[in-house]
Amino acid sequence: MSDTPATPELDRRPESKWSMVGKDPYAMPIEKIDLAHPGIWKENEFLPFLKRLREEAPVHYCAESATGPYWSVMKYKDIMEVDTSPHIYSSEPTIGIVDAFEEFTVPSFISMDPPKHDEQRRVVQGVVAPSNLKNLEGLIRSRAAAILDGLPIGEEFDWVERVSIELTTQMLATLFDFPFEDRHKLTFWSDAATAIPGGGIVNSNEERWEAMQDCLATFTRLWNERVNAEPGNDLISMLSHGEATKNMPPMEYLGNILLLIVGGNDTTRNSISGGVLALNQFPEEYDKLRADRSLIPNMVSEIIRWQTPLAYMRRTAKVDTELNGQKIKKGEKVIMWYASGNQDDEVIENPERLIIDRPNARQHLSFGFGLHRCMGNRLAEMQLRIVWEEIMDRFEHIEVVGEPERIYSSFVKGYSKLPVILHPKTA
Repeated sequence: MSDTPATPELDRRPESKWSMVGKDPYAMPIEKIDLAHPGIWKENEFLPFLKRLREEAPVHYCAESATGPYWSVMKYKDIMEVDTSPHIYSSEPTIGIVDAFEEFTVPSFISMDPPKHDEQRRVVQGVVAPSNLKNLEGLIRSRAAAILDGLPIGEEFDWVERVSIELTTQMLATLFDFPFEDRHKLTFWSDAATAIPGGGIVNSNEERWEAMQDCLATFTRLWNERVNAEPGNDLISMLSHGEATKNMPPMEYLGNILLLIVGGNDTTRNSISGGVLALNQFPEEYDKLRADRSLIPNMVSEIIRWQTPLAYMRRTAKVDTELNGQKIKKGEKVIMWYASGNQDDEVIENPERLIIDRPNARQHLSFGFGLHRCMGNRLAEMQLRIVWEEIMDRFEHIEVVGEPERIYSSFVKGYSKLPVILHPKTA
């Protein structure tokens, strides 16, 4: 989304002074731990860093980082307190750790406080209303079936590209009523909006901005078509006819479009991939699933917790305040590490394990809480439920046959590649 974090381009260098990669979090001064650097997330080395801070500094101040000083909130209960206290912790000016990204940071309702947040969110809420989700279920199932039926059996392919991206991109095109043949532009714009320059999506901020201008031009054309037509049930029509959004300036429109693209893309895409990886890492859970498919809805919630597709959200202190004994000053950045809260063993037993029949599996932090709780959480859960129902109809085993490639980001916690081989059901 438009206000997602990024770090300076030079920070991709392996010798970057900010990198935590290869370091022992227990062997360094605790004040030097910097969770915002993407390296430990790409290399899957983040868990020990989260664990030490939860145990020793659950509200931790990092005085120096590539993105400036910030507070890290590590424990489930403290994250809940921040997330449900918008009168103390503001979503403005951005939910990303970077304060401004040259001309690129543009407003969207996720980085607004009430009442404007509530008014704009209400305009598009109907697209994920229960009645609309019921209408979408058959379409999602038919598309999932077609994607899975087109996969090769017994030979290696990339699950991220062939399944996770394709299914979520088709869904995005439907929600926007976007030209279906051009749907892969949505994936590119989503990736470009959140990518760090030099990471394989865009090479510079200028290249990113070109992509965003293309996105705005395309969606402006669609807006102009929809605003002069009868109100429809797609997101662009809702925005163009909504009382709180119909007079948005162009940058605010772009911000909200990117928010909806990224929000509809990352959670589902990376949970589809993460679920396959998790079941391979915990084969006894895969056995449970084969024995009892009624566990799928609960498993979906557990996968979303285990994966935590967005590692954090940022707030900014509106006033001087105190959290778990630490004094936070007005204007300071406060990072809620959802990826840590979902590993808090005071609330979640054996949190590093995937347990598909875990009691109260939906009580995770991946969707956030309070007024900014993910608008599309039920849609994401439905897509994941359907895809796993269709998977279990067809395949005995999705075998991961190599290390996944993870995204270079401390915000989007996901995968760029997951090599698998499909084994069909034998009976």
